[in-house]
Amino acid sequence: MCSSHGHGHSHKPSRMFERPSQRPANVRPLGAPGQMGVDYEHRVDFERLRQYRLARTKAALEASDCGAFLLFDFYNIRYATQTWIGGALGDKMIRYALIMRGHDPILWDFGSAVKHHKLYSDWVPAENYRPGFLGFKGAVDPTGGADLMVDAIQEIKSLLTENGLADAPVGVDLIEPPFLFEMQRQGLRIADAQQPMLDARVIKNQDEIMLLNQAAAMVDGVYQDIVGALKPGVRENEIVALASARLYEYGSDQVEAINAISGERCNPHPHNFTDRIIRPGDQAFFDIIHSYNGYRTCYYRTFGVGWATEPQRDAYKQARDWMDAALDAIRPGVGSDQVAAVLPRAQDFGFENELAAFGLQFAHGLGLGLHERPIISRLNSMKDPIEIKPGMVFAMETYCPATDGTSAARIEEEVVVTDYGTEILTRFPSQELFVANAY
Repeated sequence: MCSSHGHGHSHKPSRMFERPSQRPANVRPLGAPGQMGVDYEHRVDFERLRQYRLARTKAALEASDCGAFLLFDFYNIRYATQTWIGGALGDKMIRYALIMRGHDPILWDFGSAVKHHKLYSDWVPAENYRPGFLGFKGAVDPTGGADLMVDAIQEIKSLLTENGLADAPVGVDLIEPPFLFEMQRQGLRIADAQQPMLDARVIKNQDEIMLLNQAAAMVDGVYQDIVGALKPGVRENEIVALASARLYEYGSDQVEAINAISGERCNPHPHNFTDRIIRPGDQAFFDIIHSYNGYRTCYYRTFGVGWATEPQRDAYKQARDWMDAALDAIRPGVGSDQVAAVLPRAQDFGFENELAAFGLQFAHGLGLGLHERPIISRLNSMKDPIEIKPGMVFAMETYCPATDGTSAARIEEEVVVTDYGTEILTRFPSQELFVANAY
């Protein structure tokens, strides 16, 4: 179990909540401006964003051995084609995009979405939006005579042949086995497109960073609402409902998940919410995962409810110390193994090995997807380190169980790597344990 080395805590914090910025005096802070388009200040430039993402996709293709990328991953499709049709179809494997060397993307989409793209998404020729359907992950039997996959691959192969690319490998990010088998049957060579696409997405431009910052600002406000509501008698699922409603009021386009964990459920961390009634003296932590214009948050905060015990405060201080050590290690040019090295070992917080503890002391990239590059942990970074570069954005997470056997502290900070160091996007107070509605 975890314990800190300092005592003398009070209910009110004795030092600044905000971590000092590394920003030089002559550098403007990262902005999170209003969400409307206006004529009187610079905000997100969506045309610049679209051009940047497509250029990164084409550069990744050119750097590969592939003649084309065939994309099924919802986030890769959005990155490369600048289209979105909602999360309900995100895991159905029916939308796909073909990016061939020297050509604009071709997107096969669901039903009437194609007509909508032709009317409102005119950054590629209208004929590049085509209706497509592959069977809802096997709900239409691919061997039952519908020939959906056979016809789709014949169309793709004809495009590759027409452009002299039929003999080059086709990079694919995600794929259903029947689709894979049919590609092979029709003589297409298959390569991995997920790795180059994740490499393309790892460096964010100013518009992506601004959208990530706006998404984080929305969660800042939600946590203020949670602090007001976090009282004995409220249930975990009611906090989830409050947070979800507030995020959609702010303009979120997808509330992907909200963890609400309290009391004895804090240790071990179950990664879900229930209808548990929150009680006086509980420790409670929350993770708010949503997206604004596609760009996600992963943002934990821990609170005491009414009061906090010494084991709870000690656990929080240890989680914060681990967080600060990790943040201090992050700077351009550093290897991810150097960052992972300052994180605690699995045995330091009650786990037998790094695989069993994975997800509690680590960092993961943020962007259109929740888990992008870099992934920084003792499980993977020591053997396969990557260089930390400006433009990377990721969420650093720490966790510490308390010596009382039930409580635990969970902290997460979203980090932008800059030329001069880092900037923290997550602003709700986290330097010391925040006690909500203290008695």
